Amino acid sequence: MLLVMASTLMWSSAGFFVRTLDLDLWTMTAWRSLFACLLLLPLAFMLRGRALFRLWQSVGLGGLVAIPIMAIAMFSYVAALKLTSVANVMVVYATVPFLAAALAFLLLRERPGLRALCAASVAFIGVMIMAGSVTATADLAGNGFALLMTIGFAASVVVARRWTSYDAVLVTGLASGLCALACFAVVLATLPALPVPTVRQFGILFLFSLATQSLSYLFFLLGSRHVPSSEAGLIALLDVVLGPLWVWLVFAETPGIPALIGGALVLLAVVGYLTLPRFGTASS
Repeated sequence: MLLVMASTLMWSSAGFFVRTLDLDLWTMTAWRSLFACLLLLPLAFMLRGRALFRLWQSVGLGGLVAIPIMAIAMFSYVAALKLTSVANVMVVYATVPFLAAALAFLLLRERPGLRALCAASVAFIGVMIMAGSVTATADLAGNGFALLMTIGFAASVVVARRWTSYDAVLVTGLASGLCALACFAVVLATLPALPVPTVRQFGILFLFSLATQSLSYLFFLLGSRHVPSSEAGLIALLDVVLGPLWVWLVFAETPGIPALIGGALVLLAVVGYLTLPRFGTASS
């Protein structure tokens, strides 16, 4: 439980790092993803050893499907945090379990139970309350990227359920590398020279990657093996609460009333989904 809590605390710092770094979106995402790739690939080798070099077994069809999906989600996450409030992003992100259930129904024919449908309905109302109050163009774009990021993460969950044999650490590292390459390509194509962050910014980018894309992933992977899925899911909800808290304390970024109301409904839906007894004939 301590490992899962530590990983959640790290994930919740993403908004803080985005607000701290005075870099354009493409440069920030490129260097963050590059650091993540350089950290995750050696970690995958440490965990799997030479077995990792049997690439088709380590990646496989599932990994090939997951890599571009995860790369898009990684970019969309930073883009959403850059364009709109952290609270808005976290409200949308909290709907991952329900989007994953919807995609599993569409792609794997896994029928959601009544509990999941009720919780998803409440969460949808919460997101609509938050989204309906948005008027600024940047917030609209940010919420759009938040939705794209959430769909990407939900799709990654469904892919992992469909193809269970691929190495998750290796695939995440390769997805980070793909995201870095794409962002560097855009930077080089649109700017006369590659922006080189300062030493301080490099340090922050490394910590950003370490906290939100590599070490946190390892902690959650190790901890979740010894914690029931429902408990791990509840602990992970701290990310939704703590993310806006850090930027409020440090940058005075106050969530609006619609974000608070929508976020409360989404949290209520997710907590109910994870804690209430399952009922209905279909799998929840």
